[in-house]
Amino acid sequence: MLSALVASVLAYFIGSISAAILVCQAMRLPDPRSDGSGNPGATNVLRIGGKKPAALTLAGDLAKGLIPVAVAQWFSDDPTLIALVGLGALLGHLYPIFFNFQGGKGVATAFGVAYGLHPIAGLIATACWGLSAYLCKRSSLAALITFSLLPLFWFSQQQRTYAVLSLLIAGLLYCTHRSNIARLLNGSEPTIGNKRT
Repeated sequence: MLSALVASVLAYFIGSISAAILVCQAMRLPDPRSDGSGNPGATNVLRIGGKKPAALTLAGDLAKGLIPVAVAQWFSDDPTLIALVGLGALLGHLYPIFFNFQGGKGVATAFGVAYGLHPIAGLIATACWGLSAYLCKRSSLAALITFSLLPLFWFSQQQRTYAVLSLLIAGLLYCTHRSNIARLLNGSEPTIGNKRT
């Protein structure tokens, strides 16, 4: 248990490295926390800086979820330890200690955790997001649908620990998407391609 806690804390520190803020600083772009939507994530970086910095941000946020989980699996086959590492990485992204606990909404890092746990889980999540986005035309809703359904995959594989982790991730994403949910309910959430979030 001690090793699991240490590993999850290390993952939290890795998750706390904000790709959006570092990319914007390196490319002399406005701080994403105070420009655009105020969200330090790839979508806002796309808005304020274009495709290249957004792609770098997306890659960084994915890696923060994928790499700690993959490394944890390399050293341990304990699902509790691995799940805590994934949770720690996501919490680091959402509440980064290096950036006044002001993080992104967590979707890309959650995808990274899914891919780190198992490539099939990541591919299923990606396919689900793509289909949902195509049908509903709203990125936030696609993400919420995807991570609401992903626990079913783990339950079908009798991986209860990862199913619980997926439920926790879904709950955290619902919390970070509160404003999006409010807009979805009142019909003002923008469609994909609309520059507002």
